[in-house]
Amino acid sequence: MILAVCGGKGGVGKSTVSLNLARELGAVVVDGDLTTPDLPWGRGSDLHDVLAGRAAPLEAVERIGAVDVLPCGRTLSGARAADLERITDTVRPLDRQYGRVILDCPAGMGADVGYQLYSADAAVLVTVPTRPALSNALRTRQLARKLETPVVTTVLNKASDDDVIADRLEREVSAPTVTIERDHDVAHAQYKWQPVRDICPDSGAVEAFETIAESITSAERELKEQRQRASARYCQP
Repeated sequence: MILAVCGGKGGVGKSTVSLNLARELGAVVVDGDLTTPDLPWGRGSDLHDVLAGRAAPLEAVERIGAVDVLPCGRTLSGARAADLERITDTVRPLDRQYGRVILDCPAGMGADVGYQLYSADAAVLVTVPTRPALSNALRTRQLARKLETPVVTTVLNKASDDDVIADRLEREVSAPTVTIERDHDVAHAQYKWQPVRDICPDSGAVEAFETIAESITSAERELKEQRQRASARYCQP
């Protein structure tokens, strides 16, 4: 399963969610932000190299802490040389190797986000409880719908225990919403570029990420069953 983590607005915590979901799901995470990457740096080939045809996807994956990461380069020249149309050919061999790929999408609604959403089997929508962020999240939801990429879970990050916004968001997006409260442990773990589970295992955020992972696993089973039914209908004489 290839899962795009998106949200529209920057600073809502997409990279934090991506890294932690990769840890919870045993997935490889791809830093898909070509110009302002937030996941750990690598020591060898990176996504810029892969998208420019200079390296194979599996060769560029590194084990960083407890997570396998395909990092992104940090140079403008590397970003300019990257061919966005190669993103599908990048994530498919990773999916075959690992079974699950987390694609950390950039902010905005540009072509890079569109290509990554199109390459994914499903999406996780990440936002924070502010009007601009929620507005951008709903616009991203519309883009995902046009590309026929289902949003299977919404994450309301840096939130309080107020369920009003979470309930409304769940109705608007038509997907389960999980709230992650503003937590020093999450910020501390992200500063160290490590999943919360490995830095602060007693943090309440660990349970939230477990809940998100369970929701994704359930959606993954449902999507697989839908495809099997569709395939069976197609094969009927």
